[in-house]
Amino acid sequence: MESQKPANKDSKDNKTPVFVKYIGLSFQLFGIIGAGTFLGWWIQSKSDMKFPIWLLLCCFASIAIAFYQLWNMLRQDE
Repeated sequence: MESQKPANKDSKDNKTPVFVKYIGLSFQLFGIIGAGTFLGWWIQSKSDMKFPIWLLLCCFASIAIAFYQLWNMLRQDE
């Protein structure tokens, strides 16, 4: 006898759960902010300035980039 293939499953069964995508996004945001802060700290340590301007600039810039990335990912979900 010829074996019959099961009917096509609903596409929702083959998708990964939503929380997996958001866990990956949280690690991505953590990495962006961490890398920006480390870059600012490294530049600040090389510059010998008393006020940590490079640390602040890179930290806030990386936070802005991370929120922009978050906004783009949430817009794609709509």
